[in-house]
Amino acid sequence: MSTQSYRPSPLHPVELVDDGGQWSLVFTRDFPHPPESVWSALTEPGELAEWAPYTADRALDALGPVTLIMIDGETKLELPGEVSLVDRPHLLEYTWSGEILLWQLTENSGGTTLRLTHRLSDRAQAGMMAAGWHLCLDVAALLLAGTPIGPIVGADAMNNGWSELNREYSAELGVEPIEPPTSTGH
Repeated sequence: MSTQSYRPSPLHPVELVDDGGQWSLVFTRDFPHPPESVWSALTEPGELAEWAPYTADRALDALGPVTLIMIDGETKLELPGEVSLVDRPHLLEYTWSGEILLWQLTENSGGTTLRLTHRLSDRAQAGMMAAGWHLCLDVAALLLAGTPIGPIVGADAMNNGWSELNREYSAELGVEPIEPPTSTGH
C-alpha cells in the first residue's frame, strides 16, 4: 500500500475538554494489537518516523529532555521536548512544540485502546489537530498491521483527506475550521 491508495478511516471518538480554561483535545482509538506493540510505535524513533509528524533523537521511554524532529520533504525542524511521565506500556507524557501530549494505553479484549490527550495552546486549533492525529493514527495502524506507508504530513496530508477531516472534526467539536494558507504559485 502507498499513500496514493490511502483513504482516511471514518471519524474516531474525539472530545474537547475544558480543564479550568486549559483546553485539551482527547482522541480515542482502538488498535487490534497488544499494548506493548502500540507502546513501541509510540516510543521508538524508527517507528515514530513511519507514522508521526516527528521522530525523536532517542527513545521516548525514559524521563528527560528529547529533541523531536519534524520532517516535511526537505524541511527539517528540531523542537526541544521533555518526557515527563513513563509507565510502560500504559502512560507516556511529553511536550511537543510547547504543548503536552499524554498517551494512555489500556488493554481491551481485542487489543489496545489508545487515549491521546493533547493540551492545546488555542482551543480554535482543535479541529485541525484532530484531523492531523487522525491521519497519523491511521498510518500507525497500517504500520502495526505490517503494511507501513510512511508518514502523511504537510502537502501530502492536504492531498489525503486532511481538509475534509478538519471540517468534520471542527463541526463535531464546535469550532470553526482553520485552513492553512495555500500556495498560489504556478
